[in-house]
Amino acid sequence: MRCSPNPSGDQSRGRVYRRCGCRDDHHRQLGTHCPNLAADPLHGTWAFAVDTPPVDGHRHTVRRAGFPDELDARIALRRFNEGLALCVITDPRQRTGDYLRDWLDEKELRLKPTTMARYRSYTEQDLIPAIGAIPLVDLTRRHLSAFVTAQLRRGRGKVTVYRILATLSSALSSAVYDGLLARNPAKPPLLPRPVSAPRRLWTEEQTARFLRFTHVTDPLYADLAELMIGTGIRKGEALALHWDDVHLPDRVLFVRATLSAIDNNQLLLTAPKTKASRMWVAVSDRVASALNDRADTPFGNITDGGGYVFHRHGRPLHPKNVLDHFHLLCDKAGVPRIALHDLRHLMTSFALAAGVPLPVISKTLRHRTLSTSANIYAELTKLAARAAVDAVAWILDSADHDVLGLPTCRAQRPWRQRPRLHRQLPAYQHTRAAEPATPWPMWPGDHHATTS
Repeated sequence: MRCSPNPSGDQSRGRVYRRCGCRDDHHRQLGTHCPNLAADPLHGTWAFAVDTPPVDGHRHTVRRAGFPDELDARIALRRFNEGLALCVITDPRQRTGDYLRDWLDEKELRLKPTTMARYRSYTEQDLIPAIGAIPLVDLTRRHLSAFVTAQLRRGRGKVTVYRILATLSSALSSAVYDGLLARNPAKPPLLPRPVSAPRRLWTEEQTARFLRFTHVTDPLYADLAELMIGTGIRKGEALALHWDDVHLPDRVLFVRATLSAIDNNQLLLTAPKTKASRMWVAVSDRVASALNDRADTPFGNITDGGGYVFHRHGRPLHPKNVLDHFHLLCDKAGVPRIALHDLRHLMTSFALAAGVPLPVISKTLRHRTLSTSANIYAELTKLAARAAVDAVAWILDSADHDVLGLPTCRAQRPWRQRPRLHRQLPAYQHTRAAEPATPWPMWPGDHHATTS
């Protein structure tokens, strides 16, 4: 709860008293005027009352009852006053809505603006209207179950409700860590994690068809697709790419920022998704040709300082508009609609089908762990599937040929080449030309990076 600091630091403010819940003939609570309080020292419970500093120009009196004896009530009052000196109201009966707002203020110091916008939307529009009036210590799993049921009956999607509960669970976990709750009532999750829809990726023929079509009809989006498929960088990273970050003679580019849209309106350059994402990325000759096309267009390199690689008259492309136009191009090219992020999955699948080891792909995608690449991005394409089963068939047929003299299977491969012996070095291990003598403009620690 926000408040004005207590300049005097007076920790003796407030009073402690005893009261009960007895009622008179008109069903009104007697409170401190009950005659049994004077006659029976065990009658009723202890409470404290204290005036808080102004909040939004208004003073409030905080009253908390239910303490078993006077000592507990005075200890609670002392802790409350100690918090007031630091402009922190340690309310033992703090409402869930007040706690969630305090939690958002704390998270704003550490989270990205796009994440904060989503958290604030779920909290202010969904959680606080439903459970904000419930004291935090009284919040139970039954309250959350009723909230989920009400949301689903209103027609909210399971994915949206799951994300709302995930936000609440994060807030309640912080309350447990701070000692405000004994356990998190949102754990285990009330809704199972929604199963992702089957991801539909393009085949190599569809990918080539889309690129050929867009190179003729919309070169800007053709070059953007070439970059994302050829390097596996994310959509926001590609839209935030500046010419200062591109070094074509050395065939590398540097990912330094990502372009985000807050509330689908305000464009903002933020840090990449993870610390590992802020890294250099290798560039193939095909991607370098696409970037050269961007530099040769009118207003390609807007300013001496660089400017955006992908832009409209110097202004960055809006992510929502890019997705809408990308889907329009998919329809015109006669290929299925996919998300722009699926181009990153596409790069992974093509690299796996070509025999590139998964650890190398993981480093190229700038993932923190190898499991992320293996579990999420290793989509099984027809090309990769045929390569796997044909490799096994070729090994067995070769063994039969050596022992029995039987003819070796010549099944047609997806890439229409004769099968090679399994001991032959793959293409990515062949000897390459010498590396350029000119050193790259590296960052500290960049020598640990690995590319395909």
